[in-house]
Amino acid sequence: MNAESKKFDVAPGVSAAPTGIPVMIVDDDPALLRAASVVLRKGGISNVLTVERGREALNALAEERVGVLILDLALPDVSGQEVLDQVSSEYPEVSVIIMTAATELDTVIECMRKGASDYLVKPVDNNRFISAVFRAIEVLRLREEVYALKERFLLGELRNPQAFSRIITQNKKMRLLFQYVEAVAGSKQPVLITGETGVGKELFAEAIHAASHCKGNLIAVNVAGLDDTMFTDTLFGHMRGAFTGAERFREGLIYEAADGTLFLDEIGDLTEHSQVKLLRLLHNHEYYPLGADQARRSTARIIIATNQAIEDLVNKGRFRKDLYFRLRAHQIRVPPLRERKEDLPALIKQILLQAAKSMDKKPPTPPLELFDLLKTHHFPGNVRELEAMIHDAVAQHQGGILSLKSFKEAVGFETLAVIRHRGLEDAGAPKLATLFPDRLPTLAESEEFLVSEALKRANGNQGIAAGMLGLTRQALNKRLIRQKRKMPSDVSH
Repeated sequence: MNAESKKFDVAPGVSAAPTGIPVMIVDDDPALLRAASVVLRKGGISNVLTVERGREALNALAEERVGVLILDLALPDVSGQEVLDQVSSEYPEVSVIIMTAATELDTVIECMRKGASDYLVKPVDNNRFISAVFRAIEVLRLREEVYALKERFLLGELRNPQAFSRIITQNKKMRLLFQYVEAVAGSKQPVLITGETGVGKELFAEAIHAASHCKGNLIAVNVAGLDDTMFTDTLFGHMRGAFTGAERFREGLIYEAADGTLFLDEIGDLTEHSQVKLLRLLHNHEYYPLGADQARRSTARIIIATNQAIEDLVNKGRFRKDLYFRLRAHQIRVPPLRERKEDLPALIKQILLQAAKSMDKKPPTPPLELFDLLKTHHFPGNVRELEAMIHDAVAQHQGGILSLKSFKEAVGFETLAVIRHRGLEDAGAPKLATLFPDRLPTLAESEEFLVSEALKRANGNQGIAAGMLGLTRQALNKRLIRQKRKMPSDVSH
């Protein structure tokens, strides 16, 4: 163990994030204890305890929480094997790393059988030492997250429901996502949030930040359209004289997110050079301001969001595979609005109140037909599209019950756009030969089916169904009467 080592490299796949998880080193050599403590603290492990006796270590374990125990086998009072036995039985949550001069294979096998997570032979290389400790910490974190997930899913309750107050939902998938967020909120690993445009990815980033109880702020940055220089300057800042016009030093947004959360939206648009810098930030928690020759350390949690399929970008060579693997430690897919239409009533009510307040108007009363109409809509723009619809309707509202006119226009325009620009076969619909392998339906049969399906989708509302079919309500009513007349009369037996 070389205490004078200025820098060490962490093994691939091991995070060098600063951590406050307590690490205890037990060895009867004071010089080794000092050297090992220096190496761990330089690596970002701030909470390091050192003891020289096995009995002292057991007493300390009984009084305070320890995450990782680094244990020498040759101790003056009790043997390391005895300490390992007691720790395995009484403190199974503690990860034990054996660090000793003993090289006998039988001893190694026996320690691993008793629960040791790793075995290091003295003298230990600094890189090997710090990598083993960080691997033990990661295993500990993963174990805690699994326990937390089990607890949330079994109880079905949220410990901090206020963190999700801005997300309006009754959907079961969304509620499960809330439980997952609470389980991983305390992790320092990055979170990847995916979902279509307008589903509310930033709201989930806010919820993760709130549930994590971070001391710092949540700083949000949309990286779409940022070239490498702008990305670096925005996030990491610049030194005085770094470029023309840089007359003074400026801290970047990563500094403002210290001990908090940095949320990077639209990450799929990041340039290759910027991806390399982000990878360094995630791997070593280090960054370089423009013009700087010394790295700075970051204590911010990173949350990433995109509406693109990152896997496709990786396959096309537009996104680094190693960065993608680093980002997907925790993943959240926010379902689109069409998969949770039971949320529409509550969303409409909330957005109506917000829109009316922003325009200094009395909240209008929505007609019952509004819910049936919007349930038939695909919502390619998700909640953001719904907000735009409602704000437009409230802006035109003069009094009384809210008009359906602007909603019908918005829904009808989208439907026509799909028909004109995508077509049935382009949209993935089966070909007619597949739908009707034997014979084509007659026009009368087709009309009957379409009318029935429209009424079903409109929950029996004839006005909404007529609009879906491109008919007036009167025209639809005539067809319904005609179909009823064609139905055979009941036969009494």
